[in-house]
Amino acid sequence: MGGGLTFLSAPMSSDTEITGPSALSLTISSSTTDADLFIVLQVFSPEGEELVFQGAIDPHTPIGQGWLRASHRKVDLALSEPWRPYHTHDEIQPLTPGEHVTLEIEIWPTSIVVPAGYQIGVSVLGRDYENPNAIGQRQSNFKNELKGCGPFLHNDERDRPTNVFNGTTTLHISPDNPGFVLLPIIP
Repeated sequence: MGGGLTFLSAPMSSDTEITGPSALSLTISSSTTDADLFIVLQVFSPEGEELVFQGAIDPHTPIGQGWLRASHRKVDLALSEPWRPYHTHDEIQPLTPGEHVTLEIEIWPTSIVVPAGYQIGVSVLGRDYENPNAIGQRQSNFKNELKGCGPFLHNDERDRPTNVFNGTTTLHISPDNPGFVLLPIIP
């Protein structure tokens, strides 16, 4: 349930448009029988500051987010597209602690022009994204502060018991299994 890892691109050599859906493929293992992965697509200024935007509800929204519970990793290949893995959610596939599994994770569509000199970031987290500069805004009908996910939090102990979801999740990256982020770069 920790802060995870952030991977950064090299600075963009020219203005770069990203418009459409994205996807992430990576291999993990867990010390427990399940893991939740929260994927955040981000833009960082040359000074290293994350840029966030006014989303539909939340004023601290990154450019894209995706989620997947590892035990729900089963995909329907006939319905999947490279940019949109279709998870069937018709079978729970528990993890075997220490065993490597590959996850295909959809990232919601976005549209932005990343200026030259800025970097694209991808964070892999074990909990919901929270922008560190969020100042505690809330709407009267939401129980939580608006920190980047709006009201859509995954923090109910009944759904995410600590003994399962607070394990160690390891990313496995190698020349033979690099993982990837598929971005819709518009020329």
